[in-house]
Amino acid sequence: MQINPLTGTLGAEITGADIRNDADWPAIRQAFIDFSVIAIRDQKITPDDHLAFAGRWGEINVNRFFTPLDSNPEIAEVLKEADQTAAVGEAWHTDHSYDSEPAMCSILHAIDLPPYGGDTCFSSMYAAYDALSDGFKDLLDGLNAWHSSRHAFGFVATDHESYETGRLHNPELATQDSLHPVVIKHPLSGRKALYVNPDFTTQIDGLNKDESDAILAFLYTHCQNADFQCRVSWRKGDVTMWDNRATWHKAINDYHGHRRYMHRVTVEGCTLTVA
Repeated sequence: MQINPLTGTLGAEITGADIRNDADWPAIRQAFIDFSVIAIRDQKITPDDHLAFAGRWGEINVNRFFTPLDSNPEIAEVLKEADQTAAVGEAWHTDHSYDSEPAMCSILHAIDLPPYGGDTCFSSMYAAYDALSDGFKDLLDGLNAWHSSRHAFGFVATDHESYETGRLHNPELATQDSLHPVVIKHPLSGRKALYVNPDFTTQIDGLNKDESDAILAFLYTHCQNADFQCRVSWRKGDVTMWDNRATWHKAINDYHGHRRYMHRVTVEGCTLTVA
């Protein structure tokens, strides 16, 4: 097995590994903790293998909104057909931050890829926090922010195409509102990380809207610094997993006229604590 960093900040590519192999598990787990994003190349797996690997990390989260795989309802389909224009997940976000116990990780398996494009970008919330001034860190200490699914997946969601085409379902289930620390202590690494994101965070608790909007706008711009990022270019069979408590991610929608089809399994997390 070879583990090669993708950048000096975030992400690693793993070759020569098999997620079905018990002997490879300890090194894969440590790479996930160390790099937050791991692209495990050239996997020849079934949906059952995918679920078995995810089960090593914890309990499976059955997504409320994505279309489930008929044969394995714990697997969500992530799909853009050739005639569709919108891709799910184009905005920077953190999966399931609207839940009271946000997801530990998401594990995506590449089934059908376009001939070019369709990469996924990631940004490190460790690096984003570390780059803040001591004064701004002091400002954020003790703050909490609200996260919600309502505006993203509810009846007011702007991504109408995904509902009309059946890629997303159940807008009536988008009722989650959760309060989390703005700066968390990561449950696995113990490091401090920012925990807000543009898609699901709605307001910093205890501040008025103008104050909250100003701080969040600064953080959102700050966290998109290219120095904090890596980019995964997919190959068929790849299994890429990312740490939802230490990263943002976004899908790059640059393959119009081509199909992109993935299987995603999400693993449950825990209550997030103040750093």
